[in-house]
Order: sequence, then structure tokens, then C-alpha cells
Amino acid sequence: MPENRLNIHVIADSSGESAARIARAAKAQFPKLTIDIISHPRIKDAEKAIAAFREIAKSSETNPDLPIVVLYTFVNPEMRALIKQLCEENQLQHADLLGDTLAAMANATGRTADGVPMRPVLAEADYFDRISAMEFAVRNDDGVMPSAIAEADIVLVGASRSGKTPLSLYLGYVGYKTVNVPLVPSIEPPAQLREIDRWRIVGLTIDAERLLEIRSRRVKGLGGYGTKDGGYADLAKIYDELDEVGRIQRSLGCPIVDTTGLAIEDAAARIVDIVDNRANKAGTALRRPPTQTLKIKP
Repeated sequence: MPENRLNIHVIADSSGESAARIARAAKAQFPKLTIDIISHPRIKDAEKAIAAFREIAKSSETNPDLPIVVLYTFVNPEMRALIKQLCEENQLQHADLLGDTLAAMANATGRTADGVPMRPVLAEADYFDRISAMEFAVRNDDGVMPSAIAEADIVLVGASRSGKTPLSLYLGYVGYKTVNVPLVPSIEPPAQLREIDRWRIVGLTIDAERLLEIRSRRVKGLGGYGTKDGGYADLAKIYDELDEVGRIQRSLGCPIVDTTGLAIEDAAARIVDIVDNRANKAGTALRRPPTQTLKIKP
């Protein structure tokens, strides 16, 4: 059995995107595996289900040693039972991603799911807020509009390539309006940074050698501009730059998060926790992105 390959077949009565998202999330936890995700959407009846399994069997014949996992989402219990039966008959590892959820909700409420395939899923209550926050982050990348700093929930400050932009976008995706401002030695940061609540500001830093590696790749992409003569990709000057940036961050009274080797989700969570705690200590609160509230109708 190949230990570095896996095929995930997603079978669904609708688009299959929900199962595909879960498959991609699981895929990220197996970075050494080459994983292909194959979708079989809009499987509405037994005939189409059997046809999908014929396709799976045909691909298996081409590479019989390739392991296969089947993920499925069906609202109809008979279709779920059929897919489970077909998986077991073909000795395929499988997971019912929707059935247990529907059963838990039914047990908790005493009600039965409608079981209507392809019913539209309404946009989450925070969808448009998150889109707005992401657009805000894009408009205010690298502090291009200092006047917008006053509108931000979170302000990230740090040296170039320390992770400000991806973190701003991710925080926007979560729903926080975020501005990132580059700190450059010998250049005074925008005055607006000293006019807002300090609890909103978080400094970013990164290991000097890691920063050199990132900048060197960028320099190569720019045709060599910014090499040692300019100091952008010179290790000794990067150390000096980080020292000066740290001095500016201390003058702003902001905590500092080291992004070296830190996953973007972890860094973002740490930043939100820091800002939230500092806001509470200041007698206020970080704005909470709206979240969907589900109510069971009588």
C-alpha cells in the first residue's frame, strides 16, 4: 500500500462543497501525503449512487494499491444507508458527515429533519461583515491610509515581511477590521498610531534569519533589487532594523508577537486574545464580529 498517496471521494446530494471543505481541512493535517479530492455531486437517487461507485471501482482498478476514503453528505436517510452499504461492500473506509449531525439535532429537539436535498443554505449572519472587514484590510494594507487607523479594531505594526499583510487579511476573514502599518527605521510612524487606544495595537516580530530567507526570495522575484547595498536582505542590517523597530514598538506601548514558525491561525488567535485582554483591562471591549444565532421555531 502506498504510504504517500490517498484518494478522497466526496459523494453528495448537492454540490458537495461542505464535505470538500472538511476534506481539505483534514488534508492539511497530513502534509506528507499526496491527496486527491474527487467530487461526485448531485447524487439524487440509487442509480446515480451506483454509477458513482462504478467510477470509484474503475479508478481503483487502475491503481489497486491506492487507498480510498469516501466522505458523504445526504439528508435522506435511505440514501445515507445505501452509500454506507456500498462502501462496506467495496471495503472502503467511509464517513457520514451529515447523518450524525442531523440525528443529534433531532434527538435534542424532538423534531425530525425535513430531508430536502439541495435546499439553499442561507448566508451566515456575519458573512457581509466579514467581507467588509476583508475589504478594509485590503484597502489599508501597509498603512496606505493613516486616517483609517482610527476605524480599526486591530492595528498591526512591524518590519516589512514580518507577516502583517496575511494576518490582516485573515483577521478580516474572521471579522475584525485590521490595519497593518510598516515600521521603518529613521522614519517616524504615522501620528495616528499615537492617537488611538493603545490596546488596539500589536507589534509583530520575526527571527532575523527567517526574515532574511523571506526577503531573499522576494528580492530574487524582483530581479535582485534591494540586496546588500540597500540592507533589505542583509542579515547584519536586518538585526539592526529589528532592534530599531522594537524600540518604536516599545514607544507605542504595544505587546509583541513573534510570528516565526507560527501558523497564521495560531498567530491570529493570539493577537485577538491579547487585544481582548488589554481592552478589558482598559475598561472597554474589543468589538465582536456578529455571529449567527440559530433559533428553533415552535
